[in-house]
Amino acid sequence: MTSNDERRQATATFDYSGSVVVVTGGSRGIGHGIASAFLEAGAEVVVCGRHRPPDPALPAVTGRGGSERRAHFVEGDVRRAEDAAAVVDEAIARFGRLDVLVNNAGGSPEADAATASPRFSEAVVALNLLAPLHCAQAANAVMQAQDGGGAIVNIGSVSGLRPSPGTAAYGASKAGLVSLTASLAIEWAPKVRVNCVSAGLVATDAAVDHYGGADGMARVAATVPLGRFATPADIAGLCLFLGSSAASYVTGVNVVAHGGGERPAFLAAAADQQPG
Repeated sequence: MTSNDERRQATATFDYSGSVVVVTGGSRGIGHGIASAFLEAGAEVVVCGRHRPPDPALPAVTGRGGSERRAHFVEGDVRRAEDAAAVVDEAIARFGRLDVLVNNAGGSPEADAATASPRFSEAVVALNLLAPLHCAQAANAVMQAQDGGGAIVNIGSVSGLRPSPGTAAYGASKAGLVSLTASLAIEWAPKVRVNCVSAGLVATDAAVDHYGGADGMARVAATVPLGRFATPADIAGLCLFLGSSAASYVTGVNVVAHGGGERPAFLAAAADQQPG
């Protein structure tokens, strides 16, 4: 749901030519937007997922003369440490280095915390907290040994900063990701910078389904001070910044991208009580 114009606007001030970027879960949704933005900025991009999508669905950009550059796909389940390492190994084998890792893979279906099975909860925590750690460990081993070090960007969620009813294990995992980010930033400095982007409501195909179509999306967007959902390009722009030399003194930070947050419920409740 990110237009070419939005993506070009996000990449206008960044030049990643000669850089190599890995985006986990980069073949759809927010990850697709992030991977596309890095491609647009000139990077070589590796994306991964549990199932290979059709090649036309992979992030791609069209350059001058009509030539196309497409992300390289690696199949793997980054909840497994060996698969996470294999994704990084493939990036090194193909391109010789790794400059930026974006830990984007994540998510969770709704589940009642009272009845969620242990297997379900363990899978949610594995995807949203342990997988970023596995990938970060593999990336750090490479970045520490190369000139220029590298940058890691973890994609979090406002669900980790406020109550997350219906997705309790997901929210707890994203809260843990913010803490993990701060700890790794200290342990791995100065060669590797580690930051987090906690995203609010983002317009993706999954969001359209979740909120019941365009009408539902409009009602929810009206609760955001900026009056709209974020686009994948909005999140991608932050990733481009945090991975670049423009953010060379930024590490251990959680950037909250939520359009101003949510109007406090008490304001709506008070308004309902006003006469007339």
